[in-house]
Amino acid sequence: MSETTEAPPSLGEQLRSGNLFCDKCPSRDVLKHVTSRWGVLILMALQDGTHRFSDLRRKMGGVSEKMLAQTLQWLEADGFVDRKSYPVVPPHVEYTLTPMGHEISGKVAALADWIEGNLPQVMASREKRDA
Repeated sequence: MSETTEAPPSLGEQLRSGNLFCDKCPSRDVLKHVTSRWGVLILMALQDGTHRFSDLRRKMGGVSEKMLAQTLQWLEADGFVDRKSYPVVPPHVEYTLTPMGHEISGKVAALADWIEGNLPQVMASREKRDA
């Protein structure tokens, strides 16, 4: 008799089974990091390749240094972003996506593309509600 190993449940399956609704579920933090406004933009920006901190900040108008640094730390801790620091003055730090980061960035890019493609309907809905 051969044993079969079951694949771990997908995030969608976990959501349907209620695990993400548990306040102690660690998936919630990962979901928060990836789907935060700055998390999405960082993941999408790094799809183009390696960027320095200042390049990322310029690319994403409106993000504070503190919030950018914090979000990069979250994404690095989650295994989505690699940080490489060079021992020079002034400090030179580069960020790049890991293989897992490339995978998740494609997912959030699809969401962002859907939002952009449906923005006229979303804006019309808002206007209708506000009227």
